Amino acid sequence: MPTLNFKGKAVIETYHHTVPHHRLEFDAKLSLLPKGPKPSLEGNLIIEGDNLLALKALLPTHAGKITCVYIDPPYNTGNEGWVYNDNLTQPQFKEWIGKTVGKEGEDLPRHDKWCCMMWPRLEVLKTLLHEDEGMIFVSIDDNEIAHLRTMMDQIFGGENWLATLCRRAMHTVRNSSRDFNLNADFVLAYSRNKQWLGAKKERYVRQPADKSGDYPFDDNDGKGSYKLDPLNARNYYEPYAYTFKNGTEWEAPAGSYPRYAPETLREMDEEGEIDFRRDEPQARRYLKDVQEGRPPDAFLDPALVGYNSYGTTLLRRMLGGGVFAQPKPVELISHLLTLVRDKDAVVLDSFAGSGTTAHATLKQNAIDGGHRKFVLIQQPWETLEQRGEKINICEDVTRKRVVRAITGYAYQERKKQKVEVAGLGGSFTYSRVGDPLFGEYRDLGEKLPAYEEIAKYVFYTETSREWDPKKADAETGFIGSTPAGGGTSYYLFYTPNNTEDCEMSTVTLKTLLKKDKNRAWVIYCEKIWLHEEDLRKFENENGKRVRPMLVPFNLK
Repeated sequence: MPTLNFKGKAVIETYHHTVPHHRLEFDAKLSLLPKGPKPSLEGNLIIEGDNLLALKALLPTHAGKITCVYIDPPYNTGNEGWVYNDNLTQPQFKEWIGKTVGKEGEDLPRHDKWCCMMWPRLEVLKTLLHEDEGMIFVSIDDNEIAHLRTMMDQIFGGENWLATLCRRAMHTVRNSSRDFNLNADFVLAYSRNKQWLGAKKERYVRQPADKSGDYPFDDNDGKGSYKLDPLNARNYYEPYAYTFKNGTEWEAPAGSYPRYAPETLREMDEEGEIDFRRDEPQARRYLKDVQEGRPPDAFLDPALVGYNSYGTTLLRRMLGGGVFAQPKPVELISHLLTLVRDKDAVVLDSFAGSGTTAHATLKQNAIDGGHRKFVLIQQPWETLEQRGEKINICEDVTRKRVVRAITGYAYQERKKQKVEVAGLGGSFTYSRVGDPLFGEYRDLGEKLPAYEEIAKYVFYTETSREWDPKKADAETGFIGSTPAGGGTSYYLFYTPNNTEDCEMSTVTLKTLLKKDKNRAWVIYCEKIWLHEEDLRKFENENGKRVRPMLVPFNLK
């Protein structure tokens, strides 16, 4: 498989592992919730902040739970004004940080910058996707599609590529073009596990389609509607003659062959699935036996997914214009959501922009009765101009649009007629990327995190699973377990203050023996009052395997 090389790749390939975990801080005032429920990470979510930091902060609660990712990253056209901000300390990155990525010919490493920005984000998105059901769609145009395709082949596996969908983005013609009218863009589609996706027909990627009109017959016998198909085809089985149980004789006409094997035809005859109302006997094909929907086209029909102008018009009606000149149409993302075929999908967009993905999720739920949830991530500003003007895209555009999609909005037509659009219903929690969970060299400083925050981080780091606080035992420090290898228990001995330390000693280990039958224990503590020799003795006498770990920071 071809590999992609670019300046900074050697560092950026593992950069996502070194990005510190950050807290997600809720903003109840900017959240839109019914009375009673408090802000949480369980429902619809809008996160303000750098998307790499936000994605990393989601890992303890959302890893493996995202069913569908749709992202619309910068196309790197040279006109977008996006800024490279990943705070790497290596010399080759320092000259990039905080500067606008320029145009072709003016900014020689512009493609390197784009690849360095995308790689760690795709790595974390892969971890967040469900290991089997997960699908990811990435919008892109000609500027970076070659780099993106090779990059995604390396990260997600070329065997998991599904399609490169082509879409006519603009219906207008650029007469100023000197050669081709570049009015198309693409959506790269990958499965997290294509082998799982294609194992059963109910998992196949399908576009919804009403086929009932193609099945006009129904005998009211409980088998449902059906259509009639010939018993012969161009080339299937060796010619043979067959006599049906009603005495009708049949063989394939000259130049054709039987469509079914003799034993299959006999079974169909016994089950009453042969129709004799016409000159030639025909097979009954029942609608219930046909796969749901139809295979989607790789060319996206504008009548189905719309043009960018649709998105522009809708955003203007909802917000009176805004930061985004060419937002994607709701119809495009709604179509992609139907291909996932999971009405309970968790949909993540880490380049949320104007919030089209949330709008499409809510709209698709209203259409088919689904219960999809959305997670949007959007940074406050994307260009230096927006930063200078103190524009907060997430709060002033993304959030505002989602609120109006939920509650309804009105706009004025050109003929001065006011149009009222009903809300789609729903709710969301608004949050921001807060401080790092750990400071420099794992030092938390003066503000220590709550026990629950450290427990969530520790359990995910050890197991790659979400921590369930309901299974924890505050008395013993037990935070969870895994069943493999005779069972492993995880403990956290930690007090969020600067005056006392929780230690692991022979006494604490003997106390755990009374309750814990698992073979292995992993114990995070603030101090270890136990010699290695004493620990080995305890393990041998009690048939345990104990791994002590210092809580990963310096309290003092």
